[in-house]
Parts: sequence; C-alpha cells; structure tokens
Amino acid sequence: MWLLIGSLGYAQHPYSADYMKGTQAVQSHQSVGKTTPTLVNDSTVWGDPKKATVLALVLPGAGQIYNKKYWKIPVIYAGIASGVYFYIQNKTDYNRFRDAYKRRLAGFTDDEFYGTGTTAAISNNRLIDAQRSTQRNKDVSIIVSIGFYLFNIIDANVDAHLRQYDISDDLSITPKLNTTNIAQPSYGLSFRYIIR
Repeated sequence: MWLLIGSLGYAQHPYSADYMKGTQAVQSHQSVGKTTPTLVNDSTVWGDPKKATVLALVLPGAGQIYNKKYWKIPVIYAGIASGVYFYIQNKTDYNRFRDAYKRRLAGFTDDEFYGTGTTAAISNNRLIDAQRSTQRNKDVSIIVSIGFYLFNIIDANVDAHLRQYDISDDLSITPKLNTTNIAQPSYGLSFRYIIR
C-alpha cells in the first residue's frame, strides 16, 4: 500500500523527469478528430516552487507575483497590515492603562481614567483587567500577522507546485461497468480518465 502511494507521489512530484527536461509542457493539437499530445519547451508554463518560496520569504506577495496570482497580494498585505495596526493600537492602550495604574499606586489621582469626583470612575481592578485584555489582544495581533506571512509563503509554494496540473473544465472521469459473458458472473468497476 505505502509503495503504491509513494510511487504515485513520485509520479506527480514537480521535479519528476518531465519537469526537469526544461519544464516541457504537454499541449494537444487537434487534427481531423484526433488529439495528439506534443511536448513544448516553455519555461513560463510551470513555476519553480523553490524560487516562488524564496521570493515569498524575502518579500510578502513576491511569490504570488511570480505565480501570476495577483489578486492574492492585497489579501496578504491587508492581513499583515491589520495585525500590525491592531498590535500598535493595543500597545498604546496597554501603556495608557499601565501608566494610569502606576500613578494610582504612587498616590496620584490625576490620570485620565480617574474622573472628576473623589472616587475613581474606573477602579484599579478594572485597569488591571484592561491591561490583561490589551496584552492578550497584542499577542493575537502578532499571531495574525505571522499567520498571514506564513500563509503567503505556503500559498506561493503550493501554487508553484500546482501550476503543472491541468485544472481546466475539460477534465472528466467516466465510470464504466465491465460485464463479460463468462459462466460465472463477475462484477467490477473501472474508471476511464479522459484528459483533454
């Protein structure tokens, strides 16, 4: 079983023999009802996964440019930028809450959260809770930014690997039931793959 799965994986690997022969692509030419495949040497048909990954590592979105998936670039930058924006916002809020809490511990009553009366509008416990929640939100913002950066790298690599496969609407699988005229009835199911 594992040998079969391994051999299928090797046959589809982008560095297989067909891929390494100057990235030759199979194109079909139609002539009088027949389709004959011919090999065309075109390095622009398939992308190099290693190059796409390195480009995405160096500059987010560069791997998508290499793979000609331009619509993904704004998604990547919006995700990274939103994580950075919320990190900065939460860091600012955290510093405000922390500074107000420190001033209260020092005996001052002039922080922005104290209010105008003799009792605090926001209690010390609420300031501690606010510090904890903004710290947690800062951590989540960092994770979101790193997640979009890693998504950028993985997406560029996977797109470069998948560019060699035909994903057009002309792919079809036709089930065929084999029936034979033998003394004992036998049943089987086979699939015929038609790749155009």
